[in-house]
Amino acid sequence: MEAVLTDNLPFSLFVASREGVIRYSNEVLLQYLPNSKTIYNHHIKDVFSSWEELRGGKIIYASCQGKNCIFIKDQFADSEDFAYIGTFSSELTSLVQELEEARRVNRELDAIIENSYDGIYITDKDGVTVKTNSAIERLTGIPKQYYKGKKVDDLMKRGILKNSVTHRVLEKKRAVSLVQENYLGRETLLTGNPVFNDKGEIESIVTNIRDLSELNELQVALSKANQLNDSYKKEIERLKGKSVRPHGVIIRSDSMKRIYDSALRVANVDATVLILGETGTGKDVLARFIYENSERSRTGDFIKINCGAIPPDLLESELFGYVSGAFTGANAKGKPGMFELANEGVLFLDEVGELPLHLQVKLLRVIQEREVQRLGGTKPLKLNVRIIAATNRNLKEMVTMGEFREDLFYRLNVVPIAIPRLAERKDDILPLVTYYFTVMNTKYNKKKSSSSSLNDFFYQYSWPGNVRELANLIERLTLVTEAEELKVEHLPAEYRESKEVALEVNELMSLKEAGEFAERKILQLALKTYTNTYELAKALKTSQPTIVRKLKKYKLNTHDA
Repeated sequence: MEAVLTDNLPFSLFVASREGVIRYSNEVLLQYLPNSKTIYNHHIKDVFSSWEELRGGKIIYASCQGKNCIFIKDQFADSEDFAYIGTFSSELTSLVQELEEARRVNRELDAIIENSYDGIYITDKDGVTVKTNSAIERLTGIPKQYYKGKKVDDLMKRGILKNSVTHRVLEKKRAVSLVQENYLGRETLLTGNPVFNDKGEIESIVTNIRDLSELNELQVALSKANQLNDSYKKEIERLKGKSVRPHGVIIRSDSMKRIYDSALRVANVDATVLILGETGTGKDVLARFIYENSERSRTGDFIKINCGAIPPDLLESELFGYVSGAFTGANAKGKPGMFELANEGVLFLDEVGELPLHLQVKLLRVIQEREVQRLGGTKPLKLNVRIIAATNRNLKEMVTMGEFREDLFYRLNVVPIAIPRLAERKDDILPLVTYYFTVMNTKYNKKKSSSSSLNDFFYQYSWPGNVRELANLIERLTLVTEAEELKVEHLPAEYRESKEVALEVNELMSLKEAGEFAERKILQLALKTYTNTYELAKALKTSQPTIVRKLKKYKLNTHDA
């Protein structure tokens, strides 16, 4: 009778022993099973292709013949057998599948939250902490388990939080960020994001906590590393001799290399530099080189003023500026002086030896006080200006004669750099000749070049006007000479006359002795330019054996100057 009753039930049912051996099955279940007569005394997992116990074995998810079934497991009273009651419902089985997918997604989300480097804590709409990750322990020193179930208000009362981003999210109903120090003194960035339900109501708040202290420390360390890297690069370039050279300056002689290396070393030191040298040696170019290789090239301008080119009555207003109505003809709006224009940069005082005594006093005050006062003004202006001065005069001698203030001289003469005459650095002459011919050919679309005889002249000439005179002469030759290869005969008359070799004869001698005297002088002059006997023979238009014989005769060698 019991079997008849269970056979008529509208759902699947079977009974199995504790070991999982099937003892009985109703007809509804048998309809879904293949070889239904053979299921008796067979193990459950031999009958069903999939058999998975959910919720501690109370609910069973099974499948067979492509059909899915949910069974509820229960034990008979006073029996070791179990009854399995279920249904082959596609709706129920899809719910189980969705449940499994939700569990998988939750596992992934838990892993993502737990492995986040930033701290994460999640609260419900009432501000109660639902979940957090291990990173919060690193940020606060408090185990993550402590937060679970705690209200944000309680955390604030205990001093763990200073401000609540959760409350602000609830008020504004949008994402909110704030920066605060936690109780460990670490600066943190908190960003709270609301999670809305289907009705548009906030059901939870997800807060991300980022440690700004670590980022700040990394940023400072990176900045220091970059500065050190830049310093190393500059030093490496300097040691390689490849540091950036100013446009138009050829540096081949040892003396000029030493000068520009010294200038590079003091470029980022705010000490006053005094550049000494004759007119045309390149004092202004060296001053600009110091500026361009300093940090001041990023913050301020390079302002140049020639103290000898401006009338003394105008020089004061040009240097220090003036206010409105300071004197007759003054600009109604006033005018800033060179010192103001050079603020945060460099002021180059060219020909500073020409500065009148009354302006020397004002210049000294500006250097000492680091402030300037416009003509007619009453309020001094604080300045941050580096001063580079230059002169072709002997300032020490001017101090002795009372033409230059001694105290100002020592203020300017902190880092003196003397540029030698061009005639004293002959290694630079021929490279400069090549450079200026290239410049002039490009400028005037010419193809001029210098012959060996003209190069000899360039090398031997005294160049009283220094580099400026050399550049002007080459430009003149490029423009007025038709020939492409320039020779000595193309030189202006005043230069050709200077080429004659002066032989000093102070007593009578035989013609033979005079010839030998002249021969020795010519060889000595040639030895200043050429370093081997083959070059000497070519320049003097004779054979190499003859040169060797003559040098031996006059006890000269290729090392003689």
